[in-house]
Amino acid sequence: MARSKSLSVEQGLLRAWYSDSRWLLLLRPISWLFTALAKARRRRLQNRFQGKAFAVPVAVIGNISMGGSGKTPMIIALVKALAARGLRAGIVSRGYGGHSQQYPLEVRTETEVSLCGDEPRLLALELAHLNCPIVVAPHRVSAVQYLLASYEVDIVLSDDGLQHYAMHRDLEIALVDGARGLGNGLSLPAGPLREPAERLREMDFVLINGATEIPGLTADGLIRLKPTVLRHLASNRAVAATDWQESRVVHAVAAIGNPERFAASLESLGLEVLLHSKNDHQPLSPGDLEYGDHLPVIITAKDAVKLSEPVPDNLWVLDVEMILGSQFVDEFVAKAGLTAAGKPADLSAK
Repeated sequence: MARSKSLSVEQGLLRAWYSDSRWLLLLRPISWLFTALAKARRRRLQNRFQGKAFAVPVAVIGNISMGGSGKTPMIIALVKALAARGLRAGIVSRGYGGHSQQYPLEVRTETEVSLCGDEPRLLALELAHLNCPIVVAPHRVSAVQYLLASYEVDIVLSDDGLQHYAMHRDLEIALVDGARGLGNGLSLPAGPLREPAERLREMDFVLINGATEIPGLTADGLIRLKPTVLRHLASNRAVAATDWQESRVVHAVAAIGNPERFAASLESLGLEVLLHSKNDHQPLSPGDLEYGDHLPVIITAKDAVKLSEPVPDNLWVLDVEMILGSQFVDEFVAKAGLTAAGKPADLSAK
């Protein structure tokens, strides 16, 4: 078991939602109001914007609950799988955590995290070899329009944005964390749900990350994260995750939506993990990586892009790979209406 040495405020609230703490009962009336307002907002925006299709299909990859579900590695894996089938994808994102004076902002490998956010920067680094364009903007419609005006792509993937109903979408993929499910099943603020659970029945695909099944939830497929490499950040020396020869006791620092999943990945390698949870997207300072000992400190690839030189000599990064089934990718391509030549088919009958 991972031993949590420190817990952020955000992670403490997530833990309450996913363990259904009794004090959350006091917030249920507010949750009912939130659900009603969310439904009304969705109807209003869908009536106004859904149906105003773009030149190519747009697929949204997100979740209906707070906390990480694996969206970023999912998008990386999907872009690679599409490229293997001769299809070029572009990506749009909110760019959470970044602050630019000008949007839309095209994200390149050299773009500062402070401008674009950590996830778009990681996507740019991971997908540079595929020439995958990435554009961020708070208003995703403008990001899609900019991308399509600047690049020829077969499909646009939206990193999150299921609730961004001002953007037309042709496909919706919802990811559900296999370990935590939908928590207590309640909407914010009494629970982790941004929308009611029945919203999942309207998705094109519901994928469970890291579990065979969740009671009461019908899924279209399973995905999983596989630890691949541990990288010594100062030297970029890589060690296969299964060949780790350093200390079996390690510090794990994670500013992601679900640090416990990160700890579980390390535990699957036989490590004893001292977990230090941070708020999602939180910048890391040198003090966040020092614990008064010489034990290895392991962070996520998403957190690594936020650090600048020099870095501590005991700092390592765990690289992971999302495993997608070929059947899912084939079904996704077909449902997107893409032909073998990579051109969008007529989606008017969808």
